[in-house]
Amino acid sequence: MFDNQHRPFVALSDNAELCFVPKMMNRHGLITGATGTGKTVSLQTLAETFSEMGVPVFAADMKGDLSGVAKIGGNKDSVTKRVEEYKLFDKGFKYQPFPVQFWDVFGEQGHPVRSTISAMGPLLLERLLSLNDTQGAVLSLVFKIADDNNLLLIDLKDLQKMLEFVGNNRSDFLLKYGNISAASIGSIQRNLMRLESEGADKFFGEPELNIQDLIQTDGGKGVINILAADKLMNSPRVYTTFLLWMLSSLYENLPEVGDLDKPKLIFFFDEAHMLFSDMPKVLLEKVEQIVRLIRSKGVGVYFCTQNPADIPQIILGQLGNRIQHALRAYTPNDQKAVRVAAQTFRPNPKYDTEKAITELNTGEALVSFLDEKGAPQMVERAYVLPPQGQIGPITPEERNQVIRRSLVYGVYEKLIDRESAYEIISQKQGLQEEERLRAEAEKERIRQQREAQKAQAEAEKQARAEERARKAQGGGLINDLIKQVGKSTTRQISNQLGRSITRTIIGTFFGGK
Repeated sequence: MFDNQHRPFVALSDNAELCFVPKMMNRHGLITGATGTGKTVSLQTLAETFSEMGVPVFAADMKGDLSGVAKIGGNKDSVTKRVEEYKLFDKGFKYQPFPVQFWDVFGEQGHPVRSTISAMGPLLLERLLSLNDTQGAVLSLVFKIADDNNLLLIDLKDLQKMLEFVGNNRSDFLLKYGNISAASIGSIQRNLMRLESEGADKFFGEPELNIQDLIQTDGGKGVINILAADKLMNSPRVYTTFLLWMLSSLYENLPEVGDLDKPKLIFFFDEAHMLFSDMPKVLLEKVEQIVRLIRSKGVGVYFCTQNPADIPQIILGQLGNRIQHALRAYTPNDQKAVRVAAQTFRPNPKYDTEKAITELNTGEALVSFLDEKGAPQMVERAYVLPPQGQIGPITPEERNQVIRRSLVYGVYEKLIDRESAYEIISQKQGLQEEERLRAEAEKERIRQQREAQKAQAEAEKQARAEERARKAQGGGLINDLIKQVGKSTTRQISNQLGRSITRTIIGTFFGGK
């Protein structure tokens, strides 16, 4: 939406148009407010305004409501009434659709969007896997070993195989990389299995998302990239890590562009409170660095959450453009949150900011943008313009038509599985297994040969013993036979001699008769 001077405006206050300065919109922003106060509509209005400027947009869609931006609007009485009330048609307002690209990690409601394990890196994976410091250090060593051995980590099976390889060969890496705990390896493997059960395995693979495909225009309008996040939100840690990876990829891959007349890309980070919940200090420092430096790449980051207190102070101070919807102050904590939110604005003497936050109607907000010098303007109470596209989701059939007409249709739909750590290690293990089997076969052959030789030697020894025994047994029989023959002959001789003597004696005594 543009005024007569072609400056974008997104809100109306006492018939005054609240405009923002395009070249200041890469100084980031914040959209806050309780559930049901109009944050999603404000996000859609900003996305349409940027698109009309020719600036591409990326936003996550929690409930499918944002998909309506692809279809002509005017479908709500609340919208048509506000358009008539503020005579918006006279100001250039018109119902119109905007160019959209749908994305989906699961490939069901948009083009599949993937990263590789190597591209995500150990720091984000440590958060994704809920690892402690020791386990995170072991994971970093696994990445280091993979890099040193030119092993690509593309998908989950690559990382699983790498962990198995390192775990089985821990002693080989001890001197160069230090001790690698088997318990830590086991914990990482178990967390990987949990992550796979949550469907995150579909996020890792190729073709990897080309960041340049998010920075497209169509018919002079910036393409609005919408990530289907309704299913992804079932795993909040996967959702926030995915968006952090995208921010990191933008920061690392886009060139420095300095001060531009308008941003190259606007990145909306919805449900930002989940991002910073229990975030380790080292990762928070990394996020703060990205937010601080990415604006030099022409990227503006807009966090959407319920309360400014959800954002750490080191990041909140960098968010110059603000839209604050209503907050409720039912409890002491709520009252403190309202007070904190009010203090983030430059005061306006016309009203009490803290009180106004609790009085805002649906679609009404406190608005403050940076001026041309980068200083915050005084906060104004205003109604955010209604979207020009449809409020609410489009039908699945309409979504499919948009997907098939997309500039990148067919690029990401087919999964590619090239040679990486899994295949290389498996092949190496296969060769090692073959070598092991050959070695075992040779060892068995030698064992059997030795046993055969031993058995042969034993048989020969036994044969010799038996031969000796036979010989020994054979000599005794002959001697016994000789002895028996000798005894018989002796008895015969003795008997004959005895008879002869007897006869002689008898003959002597009686022979004379």
